Parts: sequence; C-alpha cells; structure tokens
Amino acid sequence: MNTTLERILVPLGAVVVSLLLFALFVALAGYPPLDVFALLYKGGFGSSFSWNNSLQRAAPLILTGLAVAIPARAGLVIIGGEGAMVLGGLAAAIVGVWGPTHISLVAQIAMLFSGALIGAIWIGLCGWMRHARGINETISSLLMAYIGIALLNHFVEGPLKDPNSLNKPSTPPIPDANMLGLTPGFDVHMGLLIGVVVALIAWAVLRFTTLGFSLKIVGGNPRAAQLAGLRVGRWIIGACAAGGAAAGLSGAIEVAAVHGSANASLISGYGNAGILIAFMARHNPLAIIPVAVLIGGIGAAGGMLQRRLDMPDATVIVLQGMAFIAILASEAVMGSPWRRIAQRLWGIEPATAPIAPAPVTVVAKSSSLEVA
Repeated sequence: MNTTLERILVPLGAVVVSLLLFALFVALAGYPPLDVFALLYKGGFGSSFSWNNSLQRAAPLILTGLAVAIPARAGLVIIGGEGAMVLGGLAAAIVGVWGPTHISLVAQIAMLFSGALIGAIWIGLCGWMRHARGINETISSLLMAYIGIALLNHFVEGPLKDPNSLNKPSTPPIPDANMLGLTPGFDVHMGLLIGVVVALIAWAVLRFTTLGFSLKIVGGNPRAAQLAGLRVGRWIIGACAAGGAAAGLSGAIEVAAVHGSANASLISGYGNAGILIAFMARHNPLAIIPVAVLIGGIGAAGGMLQRRLDMPDATVIVLQGMAFIAILASEAVMGSPWRRIAQRLWGIEPATAPIAPAPVTVVAKSSSLEVA
C-alpha cells in the first residue's frame, strides 16, 4: 500500500512542479497565469463540446502510450511510436480504398488489422536489432520514426496521391460507409472505446497472467530469465511488436474515424505525447487512460489560448515538455537519498524492511570446520 501511495504521489508532485514552472513561464511572457489556467480548464473540460474534443484526442493517445509502456515492461525504451502510427494510418488508407470495401464491417476490421500489423512489424524490427545486433532500441526507434514519416510523405505526395487533393496531398478518400462510427453514449468515434478496451486487456495480461510475469522477469534481469528457460530474444521482439501494434492501430483509427485518408495531418505529435503519458502513468496501462484524457484536454485547449489571449497554440507543448522533464526528475528522486526525505514528509514507511543476514551455522567434524 505504501508503494502504491508513493507511485501516485511522486507523479502528482511532478505535475504540480511543472504547473508552477509553466505559470512562471507565461508570467515572464506577459500573460496572466490564472487566466491561462482557467482557459486550459475551459478549453479541455469546461463544456460537453470540450469534453468530446478532449476524448477524441485521448483515443490515439491511449494507444501511443501503450506503445511505450508495453516494451518498458521488458526493460526497453521505445520512443518511435510516431513512425509506427503514421505507417499504420497509411496501411489503413490503402486497405480502405483498395481492399474489401463492399462489406463495411469487413473493411473496418481489415483497416484496423493492417494498421496494427504494420506497426508491429515496424517497432518489432527495433526489438530484433536490439537482440540480434545489440543496437540501442531508443536510438533505432527514433530513427525509424523519421524513416516512417518520410515514407508517408513519399507515398501521399507520389504514387498514392489523389489527383483531386491539390493543396493538401493525400490518398484517395475512404468510402463513407467504411468509416468508424461513434462510441455509444458519446459524441466521439469508436476509437475511444477501442483504445480503452486495448488498455484494459494489456493491464489484465501484464498484471494477472504468466505472460506478464515472464515479461517482468525479462525486464528485471535478462540473465535470470535465461536461467529460468525464457527465450529473452523472443520476449524482447514480442514486447516491441505489441507496442508497435498499439501505435499502428492508433494511426489506423485516425484515418478510419477522423481524416478519411492518409495525409500530413497524421504527423500530429500523438506518438511523441505517448512517451509523456506512459512515464506519467509509470507504464501502467490502466493509469494511461486518465492520463491520456488529461493530456488530450490540454492539447484541446491550445486553440482557446490562441483565440482568447493571442498565445501560440503550441504553448501547450511547452507545458507538456515541462511535465516530461519533471517526471524524469521525479524518477531520479525516487532512486536517491531524497526519497527518504519525501517518505518522512509524507509519512510513508519504506516498502520493504531490511533483510537480516541468514544465520551462520558451524558444523564440527573430526578434522575440519564447515560453514553451512
């Protein structure tokens, strides 16, 4: 229970610090911090329209957060979800236009599956390079993201360009009958429900199954995992593929529910925001859901800041960056002597008591002494 409380309080403290830094930033820029925070709340959560806008943004963020959180259970840091997302959207657009378009349900499933498959292959390659060649997965996933974005631009501006898309090159539009509908009870597309269901499944698998336990062993001590008979390479590749599938699925949902075609709008930064979400949620798939809603609401409020205070709508990205830095700093605090100070301030006892050394038994023999 103490560990659970600490895992909640430390990220919350980091968020508070980031808000204070952001208040100082906007004050130095000449804007009233209280008005900025009021507009952030109003733009993200102040009305039903704001809630719908925030939830629509949260739908892909849940999945891009999982793209970081699932590999993290295997001790991997994947930050290239943006590339898998845009390629997943491109695959969904291709299948939606030239695939099985006669039956809507079949076309929708095919689009979602193709996006998840391409994302799994793309990030799975990072896991393979880590295992087979010892290439750092953080660097490889970042470089693969740039390659994925370049491939999207190449295809939508070249071989797959719709001749009717003049000012904004894109693939041909998906038939309206094959677009994803709304989530029951919400004025938000079905991507929200899909993201929540995938997050719940990921949480249950990682929490209650032998698959999740094995993945935790691999991430904690690969050598011990090998001695236990686990094929570490397969688990590393599988974790990356699962995370990539989530990112690719988010891109497919954006195409099949929002844009209706693949274009430069897919490069929206959702994959990068997923890194912040995963770290704020401490790689817990269940906690990713509310954190994604929070970040989605902050992103949705950018337009209101621009309209009311004439601030750049990218101001919210500054807040996200400050929150990310504060979260990383909190991770360092938890592993330092400051942790004991925080535990005393919060009244939290150490999670585990020191382990007493095992008693030493001296066994006497005729000609020697043995220590048992």
